Amino acid sequence: MAKISSNSFRPGMTIILKNAVWRLIKVVHVNPGRGSAFVRTRIKNLQDQSVIERTFRAGEKVPQAIITDHAMQYLYKGSAGYVFMDSKTYEQVTVPAANIKPALKYLKPNLPVTLFEFDGKILGIKLPNTVTLTVKQTQPTIKGNTASGGSKPATMDTGLVVQVPFFVTNGQKLVINTQDGTYVSRA
Repeated sequence: MAKISSNSFRPGMTIILKNAVWRLIKVVHVNPGRGSAFVRTRIKNLQDQSVIERTFRAGEKVPQAIITDHAMQYLYKGSAGYVFMDSKTYEQVTVPAANIKPALKYLKPNLPVTLFEFDGKILGIKLPNTVTLTVKQTQPTIKGNTASGGSKPATMDTGLVVQVPFFVTNGQKLVINTQDGTYVSRA
């Protein structure tokens, strides 16, 4: 496995740290007037999507992870996991729920996604920035509520609970941000 120096870190690179694969989100090379230089990073775990900040000494060697991205399309939930189809070869892949847990509430059939593979194992998933979901259940709109602005909880067809404006009713299609799970607009 190739090792890379912390001096050559760039956002988007992937490294292995504590037996997990991490993607560099933010990299700042710091050279103080006194003391040795260091590299301050913000890294994201590709398995559980957690984000941490980590400081490396300048020149520190870290194993590099070679990640393969696959453009896929979500098909359905099977008995062994979630089934995706490669957009080019039409090959189907079953992924256990544990590998894509943060994305489960956003998956709808035919949704285009990117799966990350490392050493023949699917590590994680990258969703589109927004998805369109249907409101399954929400409180009815009461006349006069809209004047104050505000929100109410709505359960989407995938089970995701989102805070939505008062004017949203059951059966409406909404655009939801997949990064933070917030309401964006009506579809």
